[in-house]
Amino acid sequence: MAEYKEIHGTKIRNYTTNPDNPITGEVWYNETDNVLKFQYGATNLTGSWSSGGNVNTARINSGAAGTKSAALLFGGTPTTAKTESYNGTSWTEVNDLGTARYGVGGSGLQTAALAFGGTGNSALTELWSGTNWTEVNDLNTGRQQIKAGGTSTSTLAFSGWSPYFAVTESWNGTNWTEVNDLNEARYYAAGAGADNTEGLCFGGVDQPGGSKVANTESYNGTNWTEVNNLNATRQAFSGFGSATSALAFGNEPVSAATELWNGTNWTEVADLATARKELAGAGTSNAGGLAISGAAPSYTTATEEWSSTTNTVKTLTD
Repeated sequence: MAEYKEIHGTKIRNYTTNPDNPITGEVWYNETDNVLKFQYGATNLTGSWSSGGNVNTARINSGAAGTKSAALLFGGTPTTAKTESYNGTSWTEVNDLGTARYGVGGSGLQTAALAFGGTGNSALTELWSGTNWTEVNDLNTGRQQIKAGGTSTSTLAFSGWSPYFAVTESWNGTNWTEVNDLNEARYYAAGAGADNTEGLCFGGVDQPGGSKVANTESYNGTNWTEVNNLNATRQAFSGFGSATSALAFGNEPVSAATELWNGTNWTEVADLATARKELAGAGTSNAGGLAISGAAPSYTTATEEWSSTTNTVKTLTD
């Protein structure tokens, strides 16, 4: 019988935690847990984009919510109130936003979404019931190019323009409450988050330099902390996911570059098929989601679907 070293070319190694990107079948000793562990199946640091159904109205700077198979797209430039729903195959026009706008933030699901901020430093917030948009309580600080992550009842909204904003607000399903600011004011950033207790803000244009950045900040429910940077500076791009599992894609000037966040580091993965900027993104983790419309450099109706596998680590037992 072949030994482990003959198969993998190395002896079993010790780690204080788990390795960042183990290969299938790799075994290691976790010194913190005092157990042998192994990688079962493929890691989550791989994936690919495939073609999805085209949107009916090409646009930039729109808001989005939902998942790879059930998403919502709303607002955008040219200034519009149009809303479209995605069923995993095609987009269908549904009832419009109450107020047309671009640079709008979005969170939630296809059947229960939140749209906030937008054109002219709007503070307007609208709630989607699955059928209609209804005005609810406003943001405390109106802004556009706002980013967020969460659900229709628990959302974190942050950054924005104009001017540059570090302001962060938490939505509890009824009201917005100001919480601790980002460390760096910026706009044209991307964001992710599961609810109002966590968030991830990455890239964008900073203040006071006005430069495109790679900076990433993570929110723990109280404070923002600087964590590892993107591999490339980005602005006017998009992202989706949570504070521990996110995807970043696109750029200005137009780019197809895609990076995956595993909770610690960003890793370059497969590019978009259509390089673009000012696009929208929908998804709850780096396992799957959508890149929607945008400019390539002309407005495009293209939708691309991201799929990756889940990293499963198991403990060796007798």
